[in-house]
Amino acid sequence: MKTYKTYTVKEATAKLMKFCAYQERCHKEVEQKLIEMRMIPEARQEIIYQLLKENFLNEERFAKAFARGKFRIKKWGKYRIQRELKQKNISKYNIKSALSEISSEEYHQTFETLFQKKVKNTPEKNHLKLKKKVADYLLYRGWESHLVYEKLKELD
Repeated sequence: MKTYKTYTVKEATAKLMKFCAYQERCHKEVEQKLIEMRMIPEARQEIIYQLLKENFLNEERFAKAFARGKFRIKKWGKYRIQRELKQKNISKYNIKSALSEISSEEYHQTFETLFQKKVKNTPEKNHLKLKKKVADYLLYRGWESHLVYEKLKELD
């Protein structure tokens, strides 16, 4: 039989403070961690309240950090970032606020760079197949379809 480590509310709060201090977290991740720690609902509420009160947990800050990171490091478009934030139960207001962190100039520059790099590195002789591969790649990464298809016209 498997034994589980039990935590007092104080121990669990300290553990979650470290968890949140290491990296920005959303409520859903914290809730999941508390469930894994086998905390009862009342204790989970108490701990989340404490984390919010002491500013270890801040949904807006999380959303902004997430959007900046996924855009700059993974080169995701706004649709993909928005979809991922929705899955983490982030409010529409915080999603909008997070997406506003990305400057439109930097956004279009990144799109342009990604497009050129994909066209250059795709070894496809067939023109239509090349366009499809480039489109699929950019759409999967969450770039807006109107941007993608507008840009593909330049390959004609």
